[in-house]
Order: sequence, then structure tokens, then C-alpha cells
Amino acid sequence: MTAETSRYADFEGLREQAVALRREGLSLRQIRDRLRIHNNDLLHRLVKGEPAPEWTKRPNAKDDLRDRARELRLQGMTYDQIQVELGCSKSSISLWVRDLPKVDHRTPAEQGREAALKRWAHESPLREAARLTAVREAEGAVGALSARELFLAGVALYWAEGSKSKPYRRDETVTFINSDPGVIGVYLAWLDLLQIPRERLRFRVMIHESADVSGAEEYWADLAGIPRTELQKTTLKKHNPKTVRKNTGADYRGCLIVRVAAGCHLYRRIEGTWYGIVEAIRPTG
Repeated sequence: MTAETSRYADFEGLREQAVALRREGLSLRQIRDRLRIHNNDLLHRLVKGEPAPEWTKRPNAKDDLRDRARELRLQGMTYDQIQVELGCSKSSISLWVRDLPKVDHRTPAEQGREAALKRWAHESPLREAARLTAVREAEGAVGALSARELFLAGVALYWAEGSKSKPYRRDETVTFINSDPGVIGVYLAWLDLLQIPRERLRFRVMIHESADVSGAEEYWADLAGIPRTELQKTTLKKHNPKTVRKNTGADYRGCLIVRVAAGCHLYRRIEGTWYGIVEAIRPTG
């Protein structure tokens, strides 16, 4: 018999004895002492596959904590709350409950806001489509404007947005300022209707100093149909760092001021026409 065969036969013999002792209920230490095996690796190999006797199993002191932690987690408690309740580490809690559903830590108000945002995200495109449809329908219903309609619309527009003379400060000048290019376009068309020569118009941009001044000047000059060099000196509004401005970004171009030189007669015509409009809507008698 070779040495290798002898070692194999010795191992198999020892294994039979070790397994028999294990099945009798002996612990590893008892088997070690009985067979005089002082190599732990060999000892474990000899009893591999054989379950340890119940009496050798130590109760896990954390089993109750683990079960309680899982119970509290299912009730909606956070790691911090469970830690205060049980006095164990958050790393242990994380290990014990990691397979459970995550707890929603938001307040009812926060949950309501998020639900509203989700509804709005769904409904917003539908509302915007309905809004655009209504706007386009109203736009199409206008059709062509008669000279009288444009004249009355221009008077109302000026009286709402233009400068007005006061009883305590008689100043009959025609000065109009607005940031809406559509409003400016209608106003210029109204001046053309009244045959006000473009030579009598003075244009000036007013904008925050922190904005794109050059770009704004180019934009308004193009809208008014004049060279940029014909614009008067731009009025720059000082930036207040304490003020949170919303009129920023690439679309912010400030306002365009349009003044009619020698406009006293035009102002009186505007004022009189406006009073006529007001009188026209009053009940007769």
C-alpha cells in the first residue's frame, strides 16, 4: 500500500468515526478530544455535511431585535426612530430591513403637493392645447380692421399706456412706452393711420443696465423700421441687488419709448376721442 493510499484510508476511517460521533450528538471539541485531532481544518472536513447538534447552537441575542426592527419598519418608522426605540446601530437596522419597502417620509401636505404636480404635468399640455385653440379662434374672428376700428383701438391703447396730462400738471405731450412688440406695432400702425410723419417720432430704449443693451437697441430699431443710429440715448435702469427680477433672459429687451414731437394737437384729439368713447357707452337719458 502506498503512502498516499494509506493517508486516504486513514482519512476515510477517521471520517466514519467523526460522523458517527457527530450523529451521537457530540460537539466539535468533544470529537477533537475523542479522536485526538488537533487540526481544525481537518476536523471540519471530517464532519462536513453533518449538522451540529441542537444543544451546541447558541441562541442569537439579536433575533428579537431584528424581528422588532422589521415590525417597526413596516409601521412606517425611519432608521432614526427605530434606533431610538431599540438602541441598536443604524447599520444593523439597515441590514435587517433592507428587503422591506421603503418608507415614505413625506408629510401629508408634501404628498399632496407632489400628487398635484403630477396631475398638473399630465393636464398642463391638454390645458395649453385648449388655450391655444381658443386664442387662435378669437384671433381668426377679428378679420380685417376698418380705419375707424383701428382709430378707436389706438385711442384706447394710448389712454391706457401713454402719458396723460394732469390738472395739477398740464403737459399735453404724446409719449407712449411699452415692452410688448405687438402693442408697439399696433401703436405705430395707428400713428401711420393718423398720417403722423415718421420724422416727428422720437424713439428711445429703456432697459436694465445688466441686460443686453446692444441687442435690445438692435431689436427695437428693427421693429420700428429705423436705423439704430436714429435711436436717442438709451435710458439705463440701475440694478438693485436686493430685487429679484423676473424680466431676465434672452427675451428681455426692455421697453421702447415713442414720443411724437409737437404733439399737443394730437394729444387733445386723443383726449377728446376717449371722452367720446366713454360718453357713448353711457345709457341715454
